[in-house]
Amino acid sequence: MLTRVAGVLLVLAAAGPPVTALKLGLPLWPLGRPLLISLVFGAVVWALRAATSGGIAVGMLICFLLTQSPQIWTGFSALPIGRPALPALIAVFVISFAATKFGRTKKEARGLAEERRGRQASQIVANLGVAALFAAVGRYEGCTAALAEAAADTASSEIGQAIGGPVKLLTTWKTVPAGTDGGISITGTVAGIAAASITVAIGALHHALWPHAAVVFLSACAGLLFDSLLGATVERRGWIGNDLVNFTSTLFAALLATFLSS
Repeated sequence: MLTRVAGVLLVLAAAGPPVTALKLGLPLWPLGRPLLISLVFGAVVWALRAATSGGIAVGMLICFLLTQSPQIWTGFSALPIGRPALPALIAVFVISFAATKFGRTKKEARGLAEERRGRQASQIVANLGVAALFAAVGRYEGCTAALAEAAADTASSEIGQAIGGPVKLLTTWKTVPAGTDGGISITGTVAGIAAASITVAIGALHHALWPHAAVVFLSACAGLLFDSLLGATVERRGWIGNDLVNFTSTLFAALLATFLSS
């Protein structure tokens, strides 16, 4: 089912300039296509129960902003690339959903599984808000780095907890229980790097990230490391919560990618 859903969304993302609405002969105003894509995105999230009602509303708004992001001129074509952030957003959604479902029985037995009601609005903002802001101002490298870091963070924690293995606290390298803030494992780290590479590769379609794809990928990985550092320090001490850690980490990745690609 998830594969079909992703296919439908990718078709919408790649479709040419609209002339009609759903081929019913109804003209679309300039915001029609982004609104339609956002509605479909929200319907898919609702059908999969991947977020609460508030989370779906915020996700639709972020999807709308990403779909409205400025076009990119790459030099490889006489025409700009439209809606470049949408495929990367879809990649983040598919990766996060799959990683959350992976090994859920084991994670529930250990008390590590995410609540079945799905992501809340604050979690959506924490993971995707920075990407929407950078897309809105036309900084696509930062937008993609933020999306890749969000995918990497979810994949590393969810898959790492499901597979298991030794978990080390980043700051002291002492063994800690799975799920500990700031704890990292080999399996989780590999999963996070893989998720970041997939997201960046999809975001780089049609040379949208040329020549900065490697910089964006490395910035996302740096953001993942920064997330663990914050978890091992300020989050463990109770100074900030997980949502702020996630928001700060995506912001770090986005700023780093923007700076290095400027």
